[in-house]
Amino acid sequence: VVRAVRTISVAEPASGRERRFSGIVEAADSSSLSFEVTGQVTELNADVGDRITEGQQIAVMDDSAYRLNVEAARAEEQRARVEAQDAQNEYSRVRRFYEMDGAISERAVEQSLALRDSAQEAHNFAISRLQLAERDLERTILRSPFSGVVAERHVDTFQQVTRGQKIFDVFIEGAMEVAVSVPESEIEHVYLGLPSVLSFPGLQNRVYEGLVTEISEVAGTANAFPIRILVDAENPAIRPGVTAEASLILGGDAMDRAYLLPISALDSGATPETGFVFRVDQSSMTVTRVPVSDVDIRGNMVAIGGAIEPGDLIVTAGVSFLRDGQAVRLWNAAQ
Repeated sequence: VVRAVRTISVAEPASGRERRFSGIVEAADSSSLSFEVTGQVTELNADVGDRITEGQQIAVMDDSAYRLNVEAARAEEQRARVEAQDAQNEYSRVRRFYEMDGAISERAVEQSLALRDSAQEAHNFAISRLQLAERDLERTILRSPFSGVVAERHVDTFQQVTRGQKIFDVFIEGAMEVAVSVPESEIEHVYLGLPSVLSFPGLQNRVYEGLVTEISEVAGTANAFPIRILVDAENPAIRPGVTAEASLILGGDAMDRAYLLPISALDSGATPETGFVFRVDQSSMTVTRVPVSDVDIRGNMVAIGGAIEPGDLIVTAGVSFLRDGQAVRLWNAAQ
């Protein structure tokens, strides 16, 4: 008979001062995409939740005015090129006569040279204007700079938009962060690399580890400092906008943590210094006898350290009847 066991998920640290903060999941890598020119949006080729690829055309703007600008700039460049060539020919002619018989004065040569240089500068300016007009025409098509997922769309088709106005918010799938705010009275105890335990109420309170990766130098609302905690896991269900709760151990050595478990989780024969717990391996549905240390009794709970991590399933009842490697099933109160 496969024994049914009751379990608890390791989550609550016992060392230091635990503080819990509510937060929201945000993408670690995200960007707001916008046109670099002003105009009317005629096409939107992506919507919220769509996966887009690098270089994909995701929006188009009415380009009729920009095409006219290109045609006008091209005509101006051609005119300036002809004038620059005429000025060069004239300078060559004057220079040749000056060198042959001196019939033309040196001042006339200098004036011709100045006119040639001026015409060449005008041609260079016309080339630059043409290049700018062509660049603006290209910018009437918005392409994604990277592959990702559309988190939000800010405009509709046929809407007039200005340069830099948000069109889409896009995030890169994978790395996610939890954004929380820490009161000014506690921010001095938060440092980069500080471990955190993260839970997600909308995901059956599953527990993950995290690390503080960003601390703002400027206080925000209510004199609280925004910080960001990187989620040390990849789960498609952890997406931007999901509610999260972050537990931080402030004060003391956060790397030397203990966790609170029911006293019934300890194997019989445990001493105040050492003991054992049984951890459930959900892939094989067997239990492993894990040594723990620094056992500290706190009422009906024990604070233990050792080879356990947040999210581990620890057996909390009937441990004296278990053995290492034994097959088990999770106890269901409805059975």
